[in-house]
Amino acid sequence: MSSQTQLKTPRRSRFALRWYVWLALALAAAYALAFAMHWDDRGVLWVLERFESKAEQKESIWLPDYHVVIDARPLPGMEKDEASDLSYNPQSKTLFSVMGKNPFLVELSPQGEVLRKMPLVGWSNPEGLTVMENGLMAIVDERQHTLSIVKVDANTRELNIADFPKYDLGPSKDQNKAFEAITWDARNQQLLLGEERPPALFSWKSDGSQTLKGDKQKLDSDELDIRNLSALEIDPRTGHLLVLSADSHLLLELDENGQQVSFMTLLGNFNGLKDTIPRAEGVTMDEAGTLYIVSEPNLFYRFEKQR
Repeated sequence: MSSQTQLKTPRRSRFALRWYVWLALALAAAYALAFAMHWDDRGVLWVLERFESKAEQKESIWLPDYHVVIDARPLPGMEKDEASDLSYNPQSKTLFSVMGKNPFLVELSPQGEVLRKMPLVGWSNPEGLTVMENGLMAIVDERQHTLSIVKVDANTRELNIADFPKYDLGPSKDQNKAFEAITWDARNQQLLLGEERPPALFSWKSDGSQTLKGDKQKLDSDELDIRNLSALEIDPRTGHLLVLSADSHLLLELDENGQQVSFMTLLGNFNGLKDTIPRAEGVTMDEAGTLYIVSEPNLFYRFEKQR
C-alpha cells in the first residue's frame, strides 16, 4: 500500500498543477480581455453614474436612458459597401452618410430610408463626415490624409474632389489608422478631428466657411480610454461630445472639459439591442436628442431617450 500511495501522489500533484495552470491562464485571459475593453474604467464610470443627480442627468445627454427603436435596419442595395460615418442636417431634417469601400455620399431619412446616392469622384477612402453650415460638409479621407469641404444642395447628384478646397492633415503615428472622425462644433467655431489609433483629438478653427484658420491643434485626450476612435458628434443642445469606438463596442459622452459623463455599451441585450452592433462607424444626433448610428457594412440604428 505504501508503494502504491507513493506512486499515486505525484499523479494527484500533476493533476492539481494542471488545474491551477489552466485556472491561471483563464484568469489571465479574462483580465487581458477586460483590460483591452476597458471594463475596469467602465465599471468605475458606471459606479460614478449612480451618484449623478436627476438635475445633473438632465444637463447631459445621459446615454443610459437611450433605447433602440430601429435595430440593425439594412440600407438597401449597399450590402457590399462600408458605412463609415453619419451626420444630421438640421436644414433638410435628413441624415448623410459616407461609404468608404465604394466612395459615395448617401442621404437618408430619419427612419433609414435611402433618398439619394451621390458618387464621390477622386476620394479614395472617405471615413469621416460632418454637416457644417450653409450647405457645407467636411469629408475626411483616411487614406489620402486630407480634409475637403464640399457644397451639397437639393440638386447635387455627384461630387468631384477637384472642385473643392482640400487640406492636408499631415502624418499620423499609424498611417494606416489615421484621421477618421470629424464633427462641426458650432459653439466654438471649429472642427474637431479624431485619429483612429491611438485615439487622439484635434481642433481646427473655422468660421463655418470653406476656409480654415491656422493649423490643427492637438487636444488633451486623457479620457479616451478606448481601443480605437471611429466617429465624433457634438450634441447641439448640451455641447457635449459623443465619442464612438467600434473596437470597444462603446459610445462615450464627454463634457465641455473633456471629462467622462456617461456611456452606452453597444453589446447585445443592452439598451434594447437584440445583437451586438458589429462595427459601429458613424454616430450623429438631431436637435431633439434622437441618436443615430451606422455600422459596417450597411446597418442603421436609431435610439430614443426613454425618460
